[in-house]
Amino acid sequence: MSVCPSCEEPLEEADRFCGACGYDLSSTGRPPRSGAQDAGRDAAEEPAAASVEEPASVEEPASVEWPAAPDLDSSDLPAPVHLPTDLRGTDSGGSELPAAVRIDGPPSEEEFRIAAPDPRTATPEELGAATPPAGTKLCVACRAGHVDPDGYCENCGHAQPRERDHMEQELGAVAAVSDRGLRHHRNEDSFVISSAALPDGSAAVLAVVCDGVSSATRPDDASLAASRAATEALHEALPRGTHPQQAMHEAIVVAAEAVNALADEPETAREHKPHQNAPACTFVASVVTKELLIVGWIGDSRAYWVPDDREAPAARLTEDDSWAAQMVAAGLMSEAEAYADERAHAITGWLGADAYELEPHTASFKPDRPGVVVVCTDGLWNYAESVDEMARVLPTDAASNPLHSAQVLVGHALDGGGHDNVTVAVLPFPVPQSGAGSA
Repeated sequence: MSVCPSCEEPLEEADRFCGACGYDLSSTGRPPRSGAQDAGRDAAEEPAAASVEEPASVEEPASVEWPAAPDLDSSDLPAPVHLPTDLRGTDSGGSELPAAVRIDGPPSEEEFRIAAPDPRTATPEELGAATPPAGTKLCVACRAGHVDPDGYCENCGHAQPRERDHMEQELGAVAAVSDRGLRHHRNEDSFVISSAALPDGSAAVLAVVCDGVSSATRPDDASLAASRAATEALHEALPRGTHPQQAMHEAIVVAAEAVNALADEPETAREHKPHQNAPACTFVASVVTKELLIVGWIGDSRAYWVPDDREAPAARLTEDDSWAAQMVAAGLMSEAEAYADERAHAITGWLGADAYELEPHTASFKPDRPGVVVVCTDGLWNYAESVDEMARVLPTDAASNPLHSAQVLVGHALDGGGHDNVTVAVLPFPVPQSGAGSA
């Protein structure tokens, strides 16, 4: 055939299918045509149809043998994917599982009974029956559950704040407040306020404030040990008639020995942190009598003097053991330049086994007018560094209300960012003899 019987497209000799319409050229007979095609072709072929004789028979072409697909071994093919509903599961014994999940009903109230009554809805009788024995610590969140030894509420599971996260104490004419701050995970500061009787029968009020060095190990233990040891030393020396300034010097030496003792740990305790520094802290303290004002310090914790008459000048009573202070003292930098440097707060003096030679600083003053002494860590003075700033932040009634004044100063540091632990003690001068408490 030279043309396709279906569409009359020219064909090649080896074609088995029409390249235009796909007609199978090996099949017999003519394909059906549409009415329009039949009419057109019949009109064109009608004269020739009478003179052309159809062959008696047409030889059938041989059928095409298509290759058969070989049998494949499907053992190494991935298993077919089934939906969970296509297969019925069985239990561990081989029995069929039920068609639907069984629901036993809502849980009983006994299964989820709260250990303590809800204080928002409980009656006074229920709260009274649930009141724990005296001395039991209640949760600060729900105010109903007991706190377990690990520091968590047995009722609501709330973690309780540590005892040293926020501390306040008022003792007659002296008060102190310490707070963890907003960035630290624990409070590494420590303070002790107390009063001691002098040989003449008058009272001396004292405050010791220590700031643990965060880069050292156990800084909170170091500050606690130093503050307690120094206070005990002052209470032993002052009643014997030791001059307050000499007593302060001896107290700093005793505090240093207490911190040094913390470094005497077994080797097994240092295996996990072999390169960590020994426990260390800074120190500042003040002793106020009816005539004298004594301060002692090591490190960068400070003491400020603020007179009741704010027209009179305030003063800073301590000098920092820091890189910035050394640069200013040597005349290499101005104070503004030194404290703007990133090394400004690197301390050069501290209490600890790895400290340089211990050089306690003490000073004695005899103010000519009443006022208050502010003893604080750098967590406060970073936000009120100059004496004018400290005097401006301190309430004017600080001498008569030291606790409120200490709270205001700590709040000022927290409002400023609270990047460090904040501790401040406020001591009025002279000491009101009727307001001095006992240690």
